[in-house]
Amino acid sequence: MTHSAPPDLDDITLPAGFRHVARLLAELDHPHPPRLLEVAARTSQEAADALGIQVGQIAKSVIFRRKADDRAVLVVTSGDQRVDEHKVAALVCEPHSGGLGRADAAFVKASSGFSIGGVAPLGHAKVPVTLIDRELFRFDVVWAAAGHPNGVFPTSPQDLVRLTGGAPVADVVVAVVS
Repeated sequence: MTHSAPPDLDDITLPAGFRHVARLLAELDHPHPPRLLEVAARTSQEAADALGIQVGQIAKSVIFRRKADDRAVLVVTSGDQRVDEHKVAALVCEPHSGGLGRADAAFVKASSGFSIGGVAPLGHAKVPVTLIDRELFRFDVVWAAAGHPNGVFPTSPQDLVRLTGGAPVADVVVAVVS
């Protein structure tokens, strides 16, 4: 990973979510500051194309709504994978509690503080239940959203666990049938 110049956190022209994530990364002694891409990277493919990396190296944040308590469930998964909602529910929901529901844009913004397409894996307005997809560990370096659709930061999967407060690593993706 290469170092880039840290963003000027007092620059009010920088998006607020991006400044928030940059401050948190600095406080957590993350050695790689986030950077703003010249193009929006709202999808894993757009981010991978902008960075010149494999789509699997994108650590995408997917939010669900746990029906029992209306709490956000954040799954950080590899960009080339699809989350298996049933696997996630089995890990974070009590039996017969209603399971998981889809999180609309308003729920994502209210619970995380970020807009869809820029949801960072850390720094949420309300602490979510978090799971890290084990598929991310196929890579030495992954890139996560930094609070804005143009913002990203590099990290290792191991450090992603640390940055999210020790989130458990789990099998949360749809199995590939051959």
